[in-house]
Amino acid sequence: MKYQSVLNLIETEVAIKFVKDVFEKELAKALSLTRVSAPLFVRPETGLNDNLNGVERAVSFDVKGLGGERLEIVQSLAKWKRMALKKYGFAPGTGLYTDMNAIRRDETLDEIHSVYVDQWDWEKIITREDRKIIYLKNTVKSVYKAIRKTANAVNKKYPALNAELPEKIAFASTLDLEREYPDKTRKERENIVAKKYGAVFLHHIGWDLKDGAPHDGRAADYDDWNLNGDIIVYNEVLGSAFELSSMGIRVDEKSIVKQLNKRREAYKMANPYCEAVIHNQLPLTIGGGIGQSRLCMFLLKKAHIGEVQSSVWSDEVVRENAEKGIFLL
Repeated sequence: MKYQSVLNLIETEVAIKFVKDVFEKELAKALSLTRVSAPLFVRPETGLNDNLNGVERAVSFDVKGLGGERLEIVQSLAKWKRMALKKYGFAPGTGLYTDMNAIRRDETLDEIHSVYVDQWDWEKIITREDRKIIYLKNTVKSVYKAIRKTANAVNKKYPALNAELPEKIAFASTLDLEREYPDKTRKERENIVAKKYGAVFLHHIGWDLKDGAPHDGRAADYDDWNLNGDIIVYNEVLGSAFELSSMGIRVDEKSIVKQLNKRREAYKMANPYCEAVIHNQLPLTIGGGIGQSRLCMFLLKKAHIGEVQSSVWSDEVVRENAEKGIFLL
């Protein structure tokens, strides 16, 4: 059957703003967050840019007014947010959120990945006693509740969409999935568990599984790999697992050293950000990123991320999608 969007182009643009307005409010209320401004670019030597899986190249440019100094477009704000919490004087139990816009020049482009990335990035100060899996799970439940409230508001405004989410989110570890489905690929495991539960938080991402490789790549210097994970839902339009958010309790002075050594990235310990973590000069935090276009795509039942964000695609991709009834912005 040929795909047909429930909303036309103008209705889609209005709905995108509605989703973003509602979710921002619900997220801030659920986690006691204050909205702040965030940088589009940073100095590479600060160590504040996220190198993601360690292979993605940041987009850089020189600035005439700074004597030709080179800056990098952020790939995420995971580290900057932690520095900002200290600089702005936030108290434990409170935090910040912001719009994060990035360029992923090495991204493999498909219906859910684009060169342009837009996220709500958030970060919250916690205590050392909070650095436990139970605190992580309770925070996940709060984020998921904000997602469900947004879904209910969208369904009320646009009854034809009827985006369904289970009342509660399930939890599973990457080790559980490997043990239960040893002959399946990582993606197949995610598809199985997402379809089974409708919404699941897949935790413990970064350390090697029993087969000698991690479930997925994670930078060594911001998430604690024992206290992180992804919020994944089942996307009926695509018929597959669909990641909405990556989040976790951040590294402390011990886990950052252990993880950097595992990745053979000990040289990073000399940059200002890593030094600050190692010497306990930054607050302990939990944080994450929630895909703005991903959430809109899911709630508005779109088949391609290009239907909810204006990016760049090859002529062939634009033509092929148009033939399927998918019109990219």
